[in-house]
Amino acid sequence: MLQNVTFSARPETIASARARARAEGRTLNEVFRAWLESYVESEARASRYDELMASLSHVQPGRTFSRDEANQR
Repeated sequence: MLQNVTFSARPETIASARARARAEGRTLNEVFRAWLESYVESEARASRYDELMASLSHVQPGRTFSRDEANQR
């Protein structure tokens, strides 16, 4: 079940946001819900990234390649 949330913004900002959402074939509510989910998920993504980097801390880079080696096909 969805819960209503009330935010305040300048009327011209709301009008511009509605127009952009309409141009994208969406409602402002849909855009806001997508943004809110992305906002919440961004912290989890950052945490997963940090965990991945920590799990790869044992990896040591090898030698560097010359320009010719890097461009060989």
